[in-house]
Amino acid sequence: MQGLGLQSLKKNPALIPLYVCVAAGAIGAVYYMTRLATRNPDVTWNRSSNPEPWQEYKDKQYKFYSPIRDYSKTKSAAPKFEE
Repeated sequence: MQGLGLQSLKKNPALIPLYVCVAAGAIGAVYYMTRLATRNPDVTWNRSSNPEPWQEYKDKQYKFYSPIRDYSKTKSAAPKFEE
């Protein structure tokens, strides 16, 4: 396919920024999907060791920054199923 090889890029260097932007977008999309799959409390990979993974996050702060309130000191409204 013309335009995808190294020889074509040497002939037409104006395509290099296009390839850089597309590659950066693809890397960003893969990073975001990986972060969602590993950090989201709705996703569980190993149910045998932790059958209720959402209970880990009941006392953690979800917001990145909150100047008004400290969420680590507030009581969670999440129901307790083991009682």
